[in-house]
Amino acid sequence: MAEKTILATAEMTQPVIIDLGRQRARSLRDLKNGEGKLWDEVLDVADEVKEMLGADAEGKVLVPIIMLYQQKSGRLNLGNVIFPLLDDEDDDDDDDEDEEE
Repeated sequence: MAEKTILATAEMTQPVIIDLGRQRARSLRDLKNGEGKLWDEVLDVADEVKEMLGADAEGKVLVPIIMLYQQKSGRLNLGNVIFPLLDDEDDDDDDDEDEEE
């Protein structure tokens, strides 16, 4: 009673990346809720991509994937500035050589 596996061919297309720039917290909250100007802009770009694909977009669903990021602060680790080549991680490789001898 083995089920037959149906193979589907999928065409890979390049992702469309939109940089919305620096935004206020309220605008980002609205975007997460599927509301506001940023959400409208995402939908507008999705419509433009559908128009550019033309007949290739027939029967396909475009799913916007939204990634939010926040840059880290510019703090420097003083230890890395003073001792840039110092490795803080424990190297177990050196210990293994000593045990073998």
